[in-house]
Amino acid sequence: MAQIGFRAGLFTRPSFKSLISRIVFMHIIAVAVVAIFLPLVLLWLLNSEIDQLHRAAMRAQAETLAERIAVQPGGKVTFNLPESLRGLYSEAYGRYQYDIRDADGRLLFSSHKKTGSVESETISGADVTQTIGDTTFRIQVAEDLSHRDVITDDIVSNFFRRVGWITIPILLILLAIDIIIFRRAIAPLWMASEEASNIGPARTDIRLPTEQIPREIMPLVTAVNQALDRLEDGFRVQRQFTADAAHQLRTPLAILRTRIETLGDDAARQVLHDDIEGMSRIVAQLLEIAELDTLVLDPGETADLRAVCAEVVGAIAPFAIAQHKDIALRGADAPVMIHGNSEMLQRAIFNLAENAIKFTAKETSVDVEVGDDGSVRVRDCGPGVAEAERELIFQRFWRRDRQRSDGAGLGLSIVRGVADDHDATVAVDNLPGGGAEFTLRFRLAEDAGDVESRVARH
Repeated sequence: MAQIGFRAGLFTRPSFKSLISRIVFMHIIAVAVVAIFLPLVLLWLLNSEIDQLHRAAMRAQAETLAERIAVQPGGKVTFNLPESLRGLYSEAYGRYQYDIRDADGRLLFSSHKKTGSVESETISGADVTQTIGDTTFRIQVAEDLSHRDVITDDIVSNFFRRVGWITIPILLILLAIDIIIFRRAIAPLWMASEEASNIGPARTDIRLPTEQIPREIMPLVTAVNQALDRLEDGFRVQRQFTADAAHQLRTPLAILRTRIETLGDDAARQVLHDDIEGMSRIVAQLLEIAELDTLVLDPGETADLRAVCAEVVGAIAPFAIAQHKDIALRGADAPVMIHGNSEMLQRAIFNLAENAIKFTAKETSVDVEVGDDGSVRVRDCGPGVAEAERELIFQRFWRRDRQRSDGAGLGLSIVRGVADDHDATVAVDNLPGGGAEFTLRFRLAEDAGDVESRVARH
């Protein structure tokens, strides 16, 4: 069964995902077929034309010979061949032959001694039936093809080889021209596909261009643009709902915080206060997500990565100290200019640092290291991240322990969102001595021109 399947697979038509590859492949097959059969057809036509001309010439000669036949009054048949034609039909020349027979097939006159028909494998000609007086004669004239005219023979023998080699380059040139035509014809589709590659949650305003789109493809492009309109409306409603919900939650949380301060039980007040702070953090993260979804970066905007990290470390240090942990800034001493938005960068690095402080052990330190290559590394002394969870932790609302109430699983998803918007990368690895290391890599400011030119091109 395996052998049968393999043989069947040999005859399976190759599949191409590219439209132009399909067209070119089919055209190559067509060119190959034409390159083989066109010279053969031309050769057949040439031979047919030569045979037709040959038989017409033989028939004309037979009619000329018939004019030289005479029947005497006594019934005697004479054949008077002029001297100018005798050499043409002589055996010494050997190219042309004739036989003249009566109605019963008896040979009356012949140009050769061999008896029988003048037709053979190498001799071909024509015959004419002529009635002179009351007597019917059959005149047969033939040409020995082995003694055919040298020029005609050379043309026929060399035709396929010469015409074949002329035809193939012409067809290959035609194929190259067709490929250029195909590429120009589908150029609008390539432009539309490049534009479509820029569509994402942060760029839902992009639409496929309709200029120069072929009429057959226009309904598809129009339908895609209409679908994008509906998706943009859905995204807008979702973002607005997230922002509105977060804003609306801020007011009751502020009221609850004020009322909790009036409670007499200090222990209960502290517990409730911690719960309110956690809820406030979730609301703030929801607002950050809503803002990230609407963020469109200025291609020329730059930020000092070291200054951003220094501000984050200064802002989160009280939180770390309150939990008996330290946080330190290390790495580059000079400014590290990258392409990005300072506010969004602060939010991403703040979330990384906050996450590290939560999981690092007490009386340990979280290190924030800024690299000259535009990287930020945040290291902790916690349990690390299992390899199977290194992609899951960046998903919204994902938490390893659902029973914990100190977060909603939004912090690292914000980090991934900021990285994507900045054309950056984020990765996590475990340290040899224990703990995790999160690494953000941004594009340096001197390379920002590449991004700007790419955005301008689209």
